[in-house]
Parts: sequence; C-alpha cells; structure tokens
Amino acid sequence: MTVSLENSKAVYQGIKDAGIRFLTALPETWLVYLLQMADEDPEMCLVEVAKEEEAVGIAAGAYFAGEPNILLMQNHGFLAAINGIVSLAQLYSVPLCMLIAYRGHIGEPYPWHTRGGIVTEPLLQALQIPYSRAGDPRRVGRQIREAHTLSLSALSPVALLLDRDLMED
Repeated sequence: MTVSLENSKAVYQGIKDAGIRFLTALPETWLVYLLQMADEDPEMCLVEVAKEEEAVGIAAGAYFAGEPNILLMQNHGFLAAINGIVSLAQLYSVPLCMLIAYRGHIGEPYPWHTRGGIVTEPLLQALQIPYSRAGDPRRVGRQIREAHTLSLSALSPVALLLDRDLMED
C-alpha cells in the first residue's frame, strides 16, 4: 500500500482552511506528503521534533503566543506524548488539536503498529479527550476545522484520527 498524495492534499488544504500556519510533527510514513507540503509552503511554519512530547510543549508555546497550531503524529507518538498532554495541556487548559495517523487498527498489515492501534481509542476515552475518525477526503477539511474549534472552545486536547481509508491508496 502507498500513501495517498491526493488525500494528503485534502488534509493539508483542510489545515490551511482552518487558519493554521504552525505545525509541529514527528516524521511518519503516512504524514510524509503533509510534511513535504508544509516544508515547501512559505506561509507555513513546520517544527519537526525528535519526540512527540516536545511537540506538546511547542504547541502550547505557540498557543500562548497567539499562533493557531496543529500537532501531527502517529498514534504511537500520541502514546509517547501522554505525559505532556496530561501534565501540561490538560492540567493548564491548553488547547491541542492533534491529527493522529491511526495505525494498527483493523486491516493493519504491520505487527509493530498493532499494539498502539488497539489501545489508542481506549486511551483517548480514559483521558476524556474528544476524538473522531477521519476516513473521507471530502469531509476531512470540515473535521479539521471542527476539531480545532472544539480544542479552543473546550481549552483541551482534541484528536482527529486519520485512518487507513484516508491515508492509503
């Protein structure tokens, strides 16, 4: 399977249409085209991190500086960032809009993704983080806007899970 360039364009356009010009990300296969588009876009500030928990701190700083932002990560990255999400974003009511490449769910061919996929939604529920799944490129722009809006109005993390139907051809 290959990453969908066309659907990645729909996701990227949705990010821009939501007024986002600041992204934090850790490179991941399904995010490759999004990162390339952001890197090549002079209107976008892309901060690539070595650990997803760093992205939480950077996104919080961007929020306090008045810069609308989105975090791009894989679900294993979400798992790695939980300390920052709980002890910074949730504790201090910092909105985080997280677009999470949802690996490891039904149909996953790679065993190294399955454990994270199995626990992603239960952990989002346990942490009381609102989330939705995005699988339709015609709807993903609206879903991004709505997730970002909810993160701001609730002053909390919100996740949009980018699933296989959206990210792969």
